[in-house]
Amino acid sequence: MEFLIYLDVCCLNRPFDDQTQERIRLEAEAVLRILVKFQIGDRQLLGSEVFDDQLENTPEKTRKRQMKLWAALAISKVNITEQIECRGLELAELGFKDYDALHIACAEVGNADVFLTTDDRMLRLAARHSAMLYRFTLRLIQIDRRGQGAGSRGKENDLYHSFSEMVLQVRVENPLRWLLEVIND
Repeated sequence: MEFLIYLDVCCLNRPFDDQTQERIRLEAEAVLRILVKFQIGDRQLLGSEVFDDQLENTPEKTRKRQMKLWAALAISKVNITEQIECRGLELAELGFKDYDALHIACAEVGNADVFLTTDDRMLRLAARHSAMLYRFTLRLIQIDRRGQGAGSRGKENDLYHSFSEMVLQVRVENPLRWLLEVIND
């Protein structure tokens, strides 16, 4: 199965981080393995103008050059639009940092199957908001099963759509965890 994957700059930085910590080394290996999948066409990389802008701010030239080579593997690039800026503001209101919010908005608009990051703060925040949508969806299912009738379903659907606009519309995952999951499927 082909996946459209959005990587943030943290992922591409991981192979350059201090590899003495096992977690960092394993995440770096996972990122490199995913990059190989892009090169051989088993997976597809989604790029963005936000990613390119953040990449340009990388101070170390060797690192920047290599990360640009990896970024060039993207099959398409999401440009910043008013829709992405608005969505970024919504996500920032949920607690995401500005760049992180724009990255997520780009992944959503680009219909990425998964957004990969090694940023623990972003992963925790994304998990919290994904769990909110899951709990809310379960609640709607419970209400529907009680047989409150088709008339109430329209209001519930409107409420669901309003609520879902404020939560994540793309899965945010650690590259190591995601790779292990895909390998085990």
